[in-house]
Amino acid sequence: MAKKPKLTQRQKRQVAANRSKRLQEKQTTSLSATPDESALISGTVIGRFGKHADVESAEGTIYRCHIRRTVESVVCGDTVFFSKGDTTDKGVNSVIEIVKDRRSVLTRPDFYDGVKPIAANIDRIIVVSAILPSLSTNIIDRYLVACEDIGITPLIVINKVELLSEDERADVARQLITYEKLGYEVIYTSCATGEGIEALNAYLNNNISVFVGQSGVGKSSLINQVLPDADELTGEISTNSGLGQHTTTTAKLLHLPAGGDLIDSPGVREFGLWHIPSERITWGFIEFRDYLGGCKFRDCKHLNDPGCLIREAVDEGKISSERFESYHRILVSMEENRPSHSQPPGA
Repeated sequence: MAKKPKLTQRQKRQVAANRSKRLQEKQTTSLSATPDESALISGTVIGRFGKHADVESAEGTIYRCHIRRTVESVVCGDTVFFSKGDTTDKGVNSVIEIVKDRRSVLTRPDFYDGVKPIAANIDRIIVVSAILPSLSTNIIDRYLVACEDIGITPLIVINKVELLSEDERADVARQLITYEKLGYEVIYTSCATGEGIEALNAYLNNNISVFVGQSGVGKSSLINQVLPDADELTGEISTNSGLGQHTTTTAKLLHLPAGGDLIDSPGVREFGLWHIPSERITWGFIEFRDYLGGCKFRDCKHLNDPGCLIREAVDEGKISSERFESYHRILVSMEENRPSHSQPPGA
């Protein structure tokens, strides 16, 4: 096969110029194809499943929509603009064209897909834990770090308290005093007795909230209490593994009778934090903040480093030793669970 003749410098410049012109024309075409917001319908995403989403307009009409390929992600709580088509494809005749900027977004890392959003434009995060399979303050700490990272104050809900004896409840209360001293609000709830449900309702009113917590802690049962018409599925704890069964398969935004909305997202058995820089994990422990920047060494690991102010505060009883140990368990688990193809920001 004969070799292709080499291009002259003039020909190379012409090829580069033609390529640049084509790219510019393509960009101009793309910009001109951007939908005009005035010609679209505004709405809020109230359901997300597969390749489709349910969008509720300001008038209360619900449209099942395709999602335009150019839209990066759509989650419950998103404010979107969508267009209506003339034909229906299996009940879907609308298309989400634009997702408006989010004022807040809760994310979680996915081993294969990187960081995935869970809910958008939320005001409050309800961290639900339970005494079954067991009360884990380390899991609570993980959620609190995630809440602090996005700047949303959480509510800690301890569910299924009817299963506790008086002594067991006193022990749980002792563990949670640390959080109350830090300014976190704690509510004890029971779907069996109704304890705490009124207080939870008052907290949810006139806000957009999201429930987070491991599977099996009773999120769906709580939703049935604050919004009986939601008809959420409930499941029992697996007798074999002790882990909860996933009872919520799609994300939904539910309207509360007294005002406000509640987003219910699929249960997360372990809330990974490997996508958050270690410095933000430290910042997420709010009692550490007064001591940050004051350690002897700039790269202090806040463990057994000489001159560590956080370690000294723990020894002096100013910082909970349980929270301090939980902090280091989180850091270790981040390194152990971080996918080999992923690096923390700034690495």
